[in-house]
Amino acid sequence: MRKTLVLFFVVFLVIPIFTYAQITAPQANAIRFSNYSSSTDKDPIFVFCVSPGFVSATIMAQDSAGSLINDFNWYKWDDVAKDFSIPVKSESSVVSSRLDNISESGGYRVKVSNGSGSSLFTCWVFIDEPVSSAQLMSYGCDYVALDGTAAVSTFYYYDPLTGSPIKLPNAVRHLWSSTPVSSIPYPDLRIDPYTYDPPLSDVTYKLVVTDSMTCSSESSFYYESIHVKAGLKADVEEGEAPLEVNFSNESIRGYNYVWDFGDDSETSLLETPETHTFYRPGKYTVKLEIESEQLCEDADSITITVKPSLLNIPNAFTPNDDGYNDRFLVDKQSLRYLNVQIFTNTGAKVYGFAGDTESLRNWEGWDGNINNTGRKAGPGVYYYIINAIGWDDERYEGNEYRGVLYLYR
Repeated sequence: MRKTLVLFFVVFLVIPIFTYAQITAPQANAIRFSNYSSSTDKDPIFVFCVSPGFVSATIMAQDSAGSLINDFNWYKWDDVAKDFSIPVKSESSVVSSRLDNISESGGYRVKVSNGSGSSLFTCWVFIDEPVSSAQLMSYGCDYVALDGTAAVSTFYYYDPLTGSPIKLPNAVRHLWSSTPVSSIPYPDLRIDPYTYDPPLSDVTYKLVVTDSMTCSSESSFYYESIHVKAGLKADVEEGEAPLEVNFSNESIRGYNYVWDFGDDSETSLLETPETHTFYRPGKYTVKLEIESEQLCEDADSITITVKPSLLNIPNAFTPNDDGYNDRFLVDKQSLRYLNVQIFTNTGAKVYGFAGDTESLRNWEGWDGNINNTGRKAGPGVYYYIINAIGWDDERYEGNEYRGVLYLYR
């Protein structure tokens, strides 16, 4: 009786086993099948990816029972003679036979024979090694261009009857990425992509090339960023005149700085400017321009809204020296000039103040004493007349600033 024989192909990698009819490749990465023009035979094409850890393939043949004694004669395909005529190895009276150190693509045939007859088994081995290359093509202040190469191994197997070569289809795809993540337009479409949104931090660009057999190759390079980004913030963006604003510089890779406050004041060349005061109402565009050591430039801006100065007048106070509301005091922050007159209900003047700039800054309000004599004014109703000019030159006067003031003790 003719025995059923099995041919095994082994590579010392821990990956799934592929089996077809009586041929297996326990550690192949992929399997394809022949498409001969002269016959309907479907010989397996075992694909082995060249990757870290790969050394060579090992082919083993044995019968299906794994225990019969056979003779094994191995042959390799001769591309010149167009047949399996290159002897490789012979073993007699063994259960199985190994063909080690297969490091090149090619075709292999083993004749397995014993007293009951012989059988021929054929397969093709494709050592697949895609090619990738990643490097910097060019760069400037506002762009980065990448240069990639993607190629796959080409494998030909042959029709054993006609010797005609047959190309195994093998497509290629690629994917660019970066760590940390940065902009790469069309990373899987363009092999030489460029970006006008360059990274602000140093990155590693990586190109992965994968073929139809799932074999892959990757290359990478390190890129030191030269790109700049201007950035500024304000501790307050809206308020009444005069408005004091502290600006912070959040720029990346700046070296020279120009601050323009948009109010006809002098520009500042400091990295972080001193506190700036806006005296007049309006909207101001504050602009920061930066330049790097590589002469790359960028700019950023922010809008500061200054409202007209307000006159806040209290209507009561309690001068009892308890530390709370002891003085009649007009909010003077927005004022450049202030004139305060206070009268009794009979028209007698009990207090007066007029001043600007330094004297206004030092004004502490009315303490409830009559004309600064030390005599205390009695509790009751008083009347004030206030004239004021704001830092924006807005004048406050008229009946709306004549009002009633209550003094409590």
